[in-house]
Parts: sequence; structure tokens; C-alpha cells
Amino acid sequence: VQLQASGGGLVQAGGSLRLSCAASRTISDFNLLGWYRQAPGNERELVAQIRGGGSTVIADSVKGRFTISRDNAKNTVYLQMNNLKPEDTAVYYCNVRLSVINYWGQGTQVIVSS
Repeated sequence: VQLQASGGGLVQAGGSLRLSCAASRTISDFNLLGWYRQAPGNERELVAQIRGGGSTVIADSVKGRFTISRDNAKNTVYLQMNNLKPEDTAVYYCNVRLSVINYWGQGTQVIVSS
């Protein structure tokens, strides 16, 4: 499984970005689809996730601002990020799980200036 993440960049506080994660196989096969992030000096943390059955999990720190979605026809998972804050600055990684195996994208940098 290969994952290609894109959409990161530099944005001012209050701005928006949409991250995309394109998978090399049908995303319907995966039992978890999600986004994590890692800021310098911090551990990688879950941002948002789509679980089996379609339920979603959103981290409290981004709730109300970030939305995760999927497009099965494009085999792509999205993370819409609105009202970005400087503390959202991090490398964002897409993650999928197939059975018990986790796969990671290469990461896309998001920098939010104040």
C-alpha cells in the first residue's frame, strides 16, 4: 500500500487548507483511515479518523475546525482544516490500517503563521 499526501503549506492564522491522501488501492478495503500530526519535540498524535462503519473521531484540539472525509471513487482521504491556529503547525501524516497492519504516508508540512 502506498499513500501520497499533499496539500500542506504556509498559511496565516485563520486560514484554511485541505490535505489529500491518495491510496494505491481501494480505500474501502481499509478498516481505518486517518490523519496524524507531529510537531517538533512532540509525539505523533491522532487528528481525525474514519472507522469501520463510517464513524469518525476528531481530536478535541481541532473539533469544530477540522473535518475528515473520503472519496471512494478517487481512493482519497481528505482533511479539511479551517480557522487554522499557530499550534496546528506540524507535519501531517495520513494513516490507513489493513487488518492489523498500519501504513503511513510521507507527511506534508503545515505551517501556520500568527
